[in-house]
Amino acid sequence: MKHNLTESYPIVKNRYEALRARNMRLDISRGKPGPDQLNLVNPMLSILTEDDYLSGSGIDCRNYGGVDGLPEMRQIFAEILDVSASDVIIGGNSSLNLMFDRISDFCTHGVCGGIPWHEQGAVKFICPTPGYDRHFNICQYFHIQMIPIEMTQTGPDMDAAETLAESDPMIKGMWCVPVYSNPTGCVYSDETVKRIARLKPKAPDFRLFWDNAYTVHNFAENRPVIPNILKECTQNGNADMPLVFASFSKISFPGAGVSAIAASENNRKHILSQIGIQTVGPDKLNQLRHIRFFKNADGVMEHMKKAAEIIKPKFDAVLTAMEEELTGLSEWSKPKGGYFIHFRAEENCAKRIVDLCGQAGLIITEAGAVYPYKRDPKDRDLRIAPTYAQVDELKSAMEIFCAAVKLSYVEKMESINIATKN
Repeated sequence: MKHNLTESYPIVKNRYEALRARNMRLDISRGKPGPDQLNLVNPMLSILTEDDYLSGSGIDCRNYGGVDGLPEMRQIFAEILDVSASDVIIGGNSSLNLMFDRISDFCTHGVCGGIPWHEQGAVKFICPTPGYDRHFNICQYFHIQMIPIEMTQTGPDMDAAETLAESDPMIKGMWCVPVYSNPTGCVYSDETVKRIARLKPKAPDFRLFWDNAYTVHNFAENRPVIPNILKECTQNGNADMPLVFASFSKISFPGAGVSAIAASENNRKHILSQIGIQTVGPDKLNQLRHIRFFKNADGVMEHMKKAAEIIKPKFDAVLTAMEEELTGLSEWSKPKGGYFIHFRAEENCAKRIVDLCGQAGLIITEAGAVYPYKRDPKDRDLRIAPTYAQVDELKSAMEIFCAAVKLSYVEKMESINIATKN
């Protein structure tokens, strides 16, 4: 990608310095809900009264037990994920915690009673990139080798995924964020989902980590619907391959949400045997709060419409600034939901853009974060997280960001010109 920036170095530099002199202090490095979004669920904090502790199915939520979760909470997730309530196990506030636990258990105790991964040799995972840094962090923590494949507009490069998974028995899994992928915002096409479901991995203990974190985080009029991965895999003889994860972390409170995993009967039996040792019972009072507040899946959808009214203008502010300042200079995603905007700069400029933004008081996600081992081979991909800040703050932030992009480009051109002259 070649830019057509015509502004001279002094003009770009002076503008950047003027913006840096404003002494902005803003951190948009993570996809956190803003206070305005969190205020929507504040009533949940006091929704339970002193004598309100029985679930609709008569379970005393103050006590032990129910490691698979309240039936009503499982039903809400079932409708959101288009699965049966019997497929669902409820977790704590973090689906990332559920993913970490699965990999930890597989490494030490094997998949459904199989040979532990760490006794088999060097375990590998397929990692569509740009991707989610916390997925990569889990792999790195467990010394799992990450193999990057390209993320396209319709999902992972399935030619590469099929070749890898079906040829190497040490490839034990693949990360997927199928709806509003982090950070590109793409939605997997029906054909991509079906090809994933048809995989015939060389490893019998291969697991698909299907992180459906953003399935209800929609800005557009219609929520995207993709094929049900559990059903598709079952129809293709891969019933045990997918593990589907979701949570309320960006629906209710990030630190006090509810998470879930949906899976086959074999997987659930293994998971519950581990959870039953790990805990005597989950936080059912928190599950009950969510049930009282949202009532059902329709209640969740109505709530997310209110959230979209807050979130969409923030994305619009970022996208408008990019269109006005950077059209013809760079590329970026235009998501219809989710939490991030993927920005693709010129090669060898991403780190410099992050540095320039930081010097001007704007903290964005570090360069390389969306790649395994934080190694962006072309130093060009960045993730913008608009949700935490207010619209006016974002407009000021984007002035800095756009100025930093332009300054990194003219600096690169100046260095090229100097090298050419020498």
